[in-house]
Amino acid sequence: MSIVETSVAAPLGGPTLPQERRLVTAIPGPRSQELLDRKAVAVAAGVAHTVPVHAVAAGGGVVVDADGNSLIDLGSGIAVVTIGNAHPAVVAAVQAQAAQFTHTCFMISPYDSYVAVAEALNRVTPGDHAKKSALFNSGAEAVENAVKIARKHTGRQAVVAFDHGYHGRTNLTMALTAKSMPYKSGFGPFAGEVYRAPLSYPFRDGLTGAEAAARAISLMEKQVGADNLAAVIIEPIQGEGGFIVPADGFLPAVVDWCRANGVVFIADEIQTGFARTGAMFASELFGIVPDLITTAKGIAGGLPLAGVTGRAEIMDAAHAGGLGGTYGGNPVACAAAVAAIEAFEAEDLSARARAVGDILVSRLSALRAQDARIGEVRGRGAMVAAEFVVAGTTEPDAALASAVAKACIAEGVIVLTCGTYSNVIRFLPPLSIPDALLHEGLDVVAAALAAN
Repeated sequence: MSIVETSVAAPLGGPTLPQERRLVTAIPGPRSQELLDRKAVAVAAGVAHTVPVHAVAAGGGVVVDADGNSLIDLGSGIAVVTIGNAHPAVVAAVQAQAAQFTHTCFMISPYDSYVAVAEALNRVTPGDHAKKSALFNSGAEAVENAVKIARKHTGRQAVVAFDHGYHGRTNLTMALTAKSMPYKSGFGPFAGEVYRAPLSYPFRDGLTGAEAAARAISLMEKQVGADNLAAVIIEPIQGEGGFIVPADGFLPAVVDWCRANGVVFIADEIQTGFARTGAMFASELFGIVPDLITTAKGIAGGLPLAGVTGRAEIMDAAHAGGLGGTYGGNPVACAAAVAAIEAFEAEDLSARARAVGDILVSRLSALRAQDARIGEVRGRGAMVAAEFVVAGTTEPDAALASAVAKACIAEGVIVLTCGTYSNVIRFLPPLSIPDALLHEGLDVVAAALAAN
């Protein structure tokens, strides 16, 4: 095992930690196992975990556990710590705000940081039209409220989501989500007036963007009816569904149809937002301007915060008191978000995401050229995936994806699986990861694939 003997501190994020892959025990080590044993007794069984370690510190491109192991982080807490774990500006903002006050409830007595986040979101999201924002706690809450707003604005009830989509774990967002296990199975009945349209999935459908859009629009017109449809919601690049990048022209055609029919187009940018794809928002990559956009994950450097931002006339459709929540736009999370958004812009992290993406695509494409079990490498920026198949076919190979991921974790590299067929490994490194450490992590991935 090689060790990259560097350290990372401000401005790229986190406590100053040696940027190295270091295994001093097996994974999990004894202290981590103690915590896992406690978890099994105290925490509901439905709350599972992917990496069996007891995290005690993280920064740059590593997560350090209680046994002294240092793991290369290629997951960013599912795209949450895009700017780097414990980014110094975020830490300072959180400390300062916590010393002032931790809560008043914005619906009771407003405060500056909430308004500042709304102003920032209105400025950085796609489109130069008048916008307004509302803040919530989680991505699922943001999606729920975006649908509420669209229904109130249009006076219609139906909502269309897409195959392979993931939008959350609440009742409505489970209805919008495509995959049953582990998100939906046994938890119904789900919210009504939710319909599903086929996505553009070039690796599997072979359609052009125009053809895929025509197929989806035909279904919406025939099975739902434009006059009944409040909103269409889609992730510009699917997240949990497998980092599916739609064919060129698909999203613009759907947006144009929505505009022509008075349907609110909602872009779920919870995983794709905030520089992750090499643009501030993935919608920009496809030349579309959503009516509403939902954000969370990377917005606040690790603190829980989410938002809905959109056209002012749509956002204002809800009556006074119709939007909100006790913790929505918590002042500490808002202070973190202001600092994080400033860092995304000041450090040009969209450019950094593109550079990280170049490494990921180059290395993974080289593996694909040598191993026919990698059916496709796809993504944008630092949001890249490899889809595993039975060699020479498009038949999903979930067992291989799982085996490779487990082997990587055992060797001190955190990777995550995803996909409707559970056959995709996704790469979401923090943008604070040193290039050499990223390459070492991909060396481990290559070795794990070769061994399986």
